[in-house]
This record gives sequence, C-alpha cells and structure tokens, in this order.
Amino acid sequence: MRQARGRWDAMRHIDQWQPTKFDLHAGRWRATRDRAQVGANSRLYVELLARALAKAVPVHASGKLVDLGCGAVPLYGMYKDLVSEVVCVDWGQSPHKISHIDFECDLNKPLPFEAEDFDTIILSDVLEHLCEPAALWREMARVLRPQGRVLCTVPFFYWLHEFPHDYFRYTEFALRRFAGEASLQVLVLIPLGGSIEVMTDLLAKHLVLLPGLGQPLALALQSMVLRWSQSRPGNRAIGKTARYIPLGYLMVAQR
Repeated sequence: MRQARGRWDAMRHIDQWQPTKFDLHAGRWRATRDRAQVGANSRLYVELLARALAKAVPVHASGKLVDLGCGAVPLYGMYKDLVSEVVCVDWGQSPHKISHIDFECDLNKPLPFEAEDFDTIILSDVLEHLCEPAALWREMARVLRPQGRVLCTVPFFYWLHEFPHDYFRYTEFALRRFAGEASLQVLVLIPLGGSIEVMTDLLAKHLVLLPGLGQPLALALQSMVLRWSQSRPGNRAIGKTARYIPLGYLMVAQR
C-alpha cells in the first residue's frame, strides 16, 4: 500500500488517475464532455448516473472500499475522500484502462478476499456483464462487514454494449431478489429516468448516425431533456413512468 493524502490507499498508480466517465464541474459531478470517454449518444444516461451517484456515495461510502469491475475507476473522485482504503478489482479482458487494478479477478468466481473484509462495495454498471450474477451477490455478502453497504447501478432500457459480455437486464424486483437471497437489506432503490429519457436516449443514438449535425443535435436534445427533468412538470412526468420504463437503477443494500 502507499500513503496518499494523509491516509492509506491501496489503488495502484494513484498519481496517474484521471477523471474519465465523470468529471467535477462547478462543484457538481456530471457526465464528462470528453466524447472519447462518453459518446454523444450516451450523455443522458451517464448524466443521470452522475446525479444519482453524487447523492448516494457521500451518504453510503465509508471505511475500506472495494470497487468491483472498476475499469478506469471513474468513481474514484467521488469516494476517495470518504473512505480509508481503496481496493480495485477487474478482469484482464476489460475494454477499459485497467492500470489501477490491485486484483485481477473473474467476478463470476469467488472473490480473493477474506470474510467481512470491506465496509463498502461499488458495483457500477457491472452486473449485466456477469453470466453468474447470483454467485457474486453471495460473495459480496460474504466479504461485507456487518452494516457494510453495496452501491450498485445497472442499465435497463439501454443498448447492448461491451460485446459479447452483455448478458442481462434487471428489473427492480430482480435486484431486490438478489439482495434478499444474499441476506442484504435494501436501503435505496431508485429508477434512473422514465419514458421521456428512454425515448430521448434512443433518438440520440439514431441522430449521431447522421453526418454533420447529428452529434450536435443529439447533445442538444439530451441537454434540453436533462434541464426539463429538473423542473417541477418534468419531475412529475418522470414520476409517472419511471417505475415502468426506466433507463436504469441505483440500489444500495446493507448487510
């Protein structure tokens, strides 16, 4: 381990870490504007993720944290000052930069940790890429300390990605079942967006195929819908459809 910012931190090459999927702008976490990291066709979903995680992480992340399926560790900036230690885990076939990983591991198999080793587990947009998801939930429950928490996000009405390792989409009921079967208590389970966001995401993914103005139009449309969603009418509209047609979910579960 290496000393960092006056505390112990296990993440490798910490001095080389850079924001990727999310960045901090004017004191607020948002989807990065770097299109090499987040394409113009996915800005809306990543922005909704950023908003939800920016609220959940400060409340639920603490102590020794493991980031499962960490990739380039996009959430590190959110949790680094809230926890005492960070352990990064991913598999060698990850399409993302994995220079920060401490353990190379197939998450379909047992985790290389002792029981009750962690206070916090991050599992962000990873569960859909596992062919044995129930096995990971049992392992997460095993390595969590009492009162420890899992912060999990998953897409729902969202396109296939990271071929060929994209196996499932989960409803809120499936997520509750995973947690229940692992003897974890669900503290938070919220949908990300509703039907308007789903339709906007689909339209943006088609607009970017148009030469010239396609990408600017996709970004403008998503920006407009994001602003509208924060208004009172937009919030009401989302509330009417989010349970039935969400873009994704954020769940926090506690041992």
